Amino acid sequence: MRVHSISATLALLLAIAPGAQAGAPETVKMTFDITLNGLHIAQMTEQYEARQGRYRAVSDTAPVGLFTLFQRRAARFVSQGRITERGLRPDRYEGARGADDPRRVSADFDWQAQRITLKHDGQNQTFELPASAQDRLSMMYQFMFLAYDGVSELEFTMTNGRKLDRYRYSVTPDVEIDTPLGRMSTLHLVKQREAGDSVTEIWIAPQRAYLPVKMLVVEDGSRYEQVVTGVEIKP
Repeated sequence: MRVHSISATLALLLAIAPGAQAGAPETVKMTFDITLNGLHIAQMTEQYEARQGRYRAVSDTAPVGLFTLFQRRAARFVSQGRITERGLRPDRYEGARGADDPRRVSADFDWQAQRITLKHDGQNQTFELPASAQDRLSMMYQFMFLAYDGVSELEFTMTNGRKLDRYRYSVTPDVEIDTPLGRMSTLHLVKQREAGDSVTEIWIAPQRAYLPVKMLVVEDGSRYEQVVTGVEIKP
């Protein structure tokens, strides 16, 4: 079941760049509708809080309508760590559908040893930890800390708790889109694909603290869209 896969992919958009945005908000709450081939299948609520040099982000995705016949339990993903001069530095990431979910995943970031440990499906895997690595949830809020002037491409490393990969996206400024919150001017990010990769596009709104307001994934003939329905930002 891939209700949260589009959020996982939106998580695919992190880069740590010098000259980060100043004055990132301390509290963010966002809500999204998720559709599959035009059918509303889930609602997502994201909350981000920054306090005393640390952050915590929580994402809850609940199935709706007929989709509850196929998936009854909500998914929760949590990322927490420190805030540095270059943005977010996660320490721990985890995701599951309830305490007894056999598919639960986690990632532990050991920055001192420069190692990351992934736990999934009863396996433990340890890899070298790149300096700019993020998890799939922290990425969403790392956008608030980046500098975009003159940037035409973003390249970054991300984990979803199962693997650690590097990604590359093109960036196009001043792309307008319609949302339930009205028309927005955005930065449009498009994944540079290799053979067999999914189509992934993300729209970031400068007037909404550079947060993602729309995501699109086309995978195996299925079209997943995630569109913002609410944003609350407190400085």
